[in-house]
Amino acid sequence: MRLRVAAIQMSSTPQRETNLREAGNLLEEAARSGAELAALPENFSFLRGEGEDVPDPEPPASFPHGPDGPVTKWLQERARALHLWILGGTVPERFSPGSGEERHYNTSLLLDPEGRVVARYRKIHLFDVCISGGPLFEESKTIAPGTDLVIAPTPLGPAGLTICYDLRFPELYRALAPSGARILFVPSAFTAHTGKDHWEPLLRARAIENQCYVVAPAQVGRHSAHRASHGHAMIVDPWGIVLAQASNRPAVVMADLDSDRLDEVRRALPALEHVRKDLFFRNN
Repeated sequence: MRLRVAAIQMSSTPQRETNLREAGNLLEEAARSGAELAALPENFSFLRGEGEDVPDPEPPASFPHGPDGPVTKWLQERARALHLWILGGTVPERFSPGSGEERHYNTSLLLDPEGRVVARYRKIHLFDVCISGGPLFEESKTIAPGTDLVIAPTPLGPAGLTICYDLRFPELYRALAPSGARILFVPSAFTAHTGKDHWEPLLRARAIENQCYVVAPAQVGRHSAHRASHGHAMIVDPWGIVLAQASNRPAVVMADLDSDRLDEVRRALPALEHVRKDLFFRNN
């Protein structure tokens, strides 16, 4: 079986309506090109610079981005209208009322062509980093970490959901692949500073290690005075071959994911079967 997938590259801003208009245009382009599943990047509906006093379109604590939130409803409408599976990058998702938590989750949603939310993953690893020569990032000030690993159904089989900084933690992916994942989604807003050296090697490594397809939609360009993203949205096959890659501007890149190709790679080099679980996954 084959699944035609689109990885979307955007340059989002603090203006939600502008972002949704751009995302809608790119989703339509993907659908016209024959995509059956289209993946949006992290923060596709809203992105502001770290340390900048830019007001949120809605305060995170009041975001109703569960099943009834405005961006979720927009995603549902797009999925139904285009008859398309959509990975909704990430949206802010508030805590339950009365929790007392002022932060929000950074949540990825997977929707089927009927507009149903079939999976929800909350970003586990938060980007709290100060790199020499680059800006300071403190995601944990406004975002709470998720606690659950998520594998979701797709027409090609199970998919592991991850987000951006998760990419640097191979332990997460090593847990997803043996649990059945055949596709790994990595919607991202990788910084320009780190992405130029790390983005492609990390994506290809995760694909090779876990013998999975990797689909990585991305943010690109300068979003504000203190924030710029690397871009280069990418689709990688289980052998580590880059099937499609965007450049440095908003774009849609496409590739056919082939289940026979994945099975062939796993048969030819059965590394997942050779993992010494008796050594690496013992309970201490």
